[in-house]
Amino acid sequence: MGKLLIVGTMAFDAIETPFGKTGRILGGAGTFIGLAASQFKIDSAIVSVVGDDFPQSYMDLLADRHIDLSGVEVVKGGKTFYWAGKYHNDLNSRDTLVTELNTLADFNPVVPKNFVDADVVMLGNLHPNIQLSVINQMEERPKLIILDTMNFWMDNTWDELMEVVKKIDVITINDAEARQMTDEYSLVKAAAKIQEMGPKYVVIKKGEHGALLFHEDQIFFAPALPLEEVFDPTGAGDTFAGGFAGYLTESGNISFESMKNAIIHGSNLASFCVERFGTERMVNLPKHEVEARLVQFRELTQFNIELT
Repeated sequence: MGKLLIVGTMAFDAIETPFGKTGRILGGAGTFIGLAASQFKIDSAIVSVVGDDFPQSYMDLLADRHIDLSGVEVVKGGKTFYWAGKYHNDLNSRDTLVTELNTLADFNPVVPKNFVDADVVMLGNLHPNIQLSVINQMEERPKLIILDTMNFWMDNTWDELMEVVKKIDVITINDAEARQMTDEYSLVKAAAKIQEMGPKYVVIKKGEHGALLFHEDQIFFAPALPLEEVFDPTGAGDTFAGGFAGYLTESGNISFESMKNAIIHGSNLASFCVERFGTERMVNLPKHEVEARLVQFRELTQFNIELT
């Protein structure tokens, strides 16, 4: 069974959208990635940090999905990372209301001994120095290292980010971040520039407009499934990354063809995430619903065409 090491936040979120608002609920990139990856037959572990205000029930929820939490540091007297945001009517833009780093500010990740030989490493959106520390703790180079990052790190830690980018195989970013990273408006040109920086594969997420996969001169596009209701986009990108990484870990195949399937699996799981607030939908997501929606994805994208 393949091993997936996940590095990312376990956090509290407070979310407001046009459809309602929440108090503090379970969130964080590591949480969303872990829940999505737990849909696959793999061994997975999360490396993260929380305060002792993080409920045991949340820990149990993740452990019940066979996620190894031995790499999660619990800081006595510490407070867990907290983010609050309000989405605009289109759900594509949002205002951050509160960001409290708390225990994350002094986080030094420690990879569990039974995962220093992980097949796949999924580096969630964190400070590049944390991501680099995890890479350096691996016994040997994993088969695949996947990086998620954002514009904040491009603005504030460019040199450190570039050190990480040199060492990875896949980068997942959104279209605005790809353009910022390369000063190219064309996403084809942007992907080519990013590949020159180090990653062999570039995944550019376009939210409700799907995702693009680039490798050398090959391009694949996966649409997002049209949904009747979208309640909360928080965590959709991380859920996508978890499905992407989970599928590749289970398959053990990291070819371009396998990556195409991984994109579909990631998109499929992300389509569930947005249907409820926070992690609510992902926590109780039955396998038969996942498989039924995969069939919808297939019907959405398959067609016959005669070329004369």
